[in-house]
Amino acid sequence: MDEKPLVRDLVKAHSRQFTPAERRVAPFFQGESLEVALQSITKLAEAAEVSTPTIVRFARKLGFDGFHDMQNAIRAELADRIKKPLAKLEAAEMAGQQDHILNRFAQQAVSNINRTLSHLDLAAFDDVTEELADTSKAVYLLGGRITRANAQNFFNHLQIIRPGVTLMDSSPNVWPQTLLDFTADTVLVLFDIRRYEKDLERLASLAVGQGARIILFTDQWGSPIEKQASASFRAMVEAPSAWDSSLALNLIVEAMIAQIQKRHASRSTERIKTLEEMLGETPIFRDLGKTEDDVS
Repeated sequence: MDEKPLVRDLVKAHSRQFTPAERRVAPFFQGESLEVALQSITKLAEAAEVSTPTIVRFARKLGFDGFHDMQNAIRAELADRIKKPLAKLEAAEMAGQQDHILNRFAQQAVSNINRTLSHLDLAAFDDVTEELADTSKAVYLLGGRITRANAQNFFNHLQIIRPGVTLMDSSPNVWPQTLLDFTADTVLVLFDIRRYEKDLERLASLAVGQGARIILFTDQWGSPIEKQASASFRAMVEAPSAWDSSLALNLIVEAMIAQIQKRHASRSTERIKTLEEMLGETPIFRDLGKTEDDVS
């Protein structure tokens, strides 16, 4: 199934083709706030200080039949983005009452993965993999309420492969003292899917102010943090459930982990060997799993 590009992505893709007047229209379709774009063509023309025919030409240049067709596409995007969990659940149940939930989940997961891979920028993937493997850079990770587990998973693997990896505390109250150490050699990996979290957006802004680079993992609509990110990876998250799925996100993460370890096999192997020795030699770890009778 072909994924329709977002209007703001179409604007970005066609930016070089715009006339000077059309370039004044573009900002109204690139931000998170689309109130003006959803008003009448006259109000949009006034706000952009262009003529109404310019708005029509702008819409057609993006591949729409006209202004109203473009507005309908934006409304559909917004409806998808703000869809309530209960509405998602009811829609999923109506669509597959006869099928077992496990089968429907598997079908959706395969679809999500295929659609994610079809849009993935492989060059960006390779660049980010190299950056995260560079031990001269400090790496920090954090996720939102739902994606905290994704960040934790990435951290657990990265810290074994390389030094200088930190999982940030989830409380915004302790972020300032961490931000003090951010420099141009800092990489902040963030996970943010709908409902996008304002605290994470603010953290990204502060981190960039300190010179850090942002690597973002988000959903198909794109978190507002994309404006701050040096690289962004969108994954399909729809699922026949009240919650979104993070399987496609984890696929990207685990592929990155494999690539980092492969490119720096000798170093990561030595770290894993040292870790295993510590687990075997340290009594507190050696005694884990023993019963009380075994220890006494």
